[in-house]
Amino acid sequence: MPKGKVIIEDERFNLTIERLCHQLIERYDDFSNTCFIGIQPRGVLLSDRIVGRLKKILKLPAIAYGKLDITFYRDDFRTRGKPLAANSTEMDFLVEDREVILIDDVLYGR
Repeated sequence: MPKGKVIIEDERFNLTIERLCHQLIERYDDFSNTCFIGIQPRGVLLSDRIVGRLKKILKLPAIAYGKLDITFYRDDFRTRGKPLAANSTEMDFLVEDREVILIDDVLYGR
């Protein structure tokens, strides 16, 4: 596996997450009509951090949060050398009539 490249240091990344969380609070208040959906697999790593931090800041026991697999909808689905492995979709709530916040990591570099 190729070694990753650091694009943002830990302290700066934590500050970015903190700022993003406060902007989300300003926009969505208490998240009573909002749900978060992390895109499998790596968007879940980011969404776990964001949702966890929001719960701490707001002292909430829970926020509607699910994980969505989009493996077979990817634009590179048929161009890879080996078959893609699907991840699980985990959502125990309906998104109907809610504001949905999709979180994914869309980083690509050469």
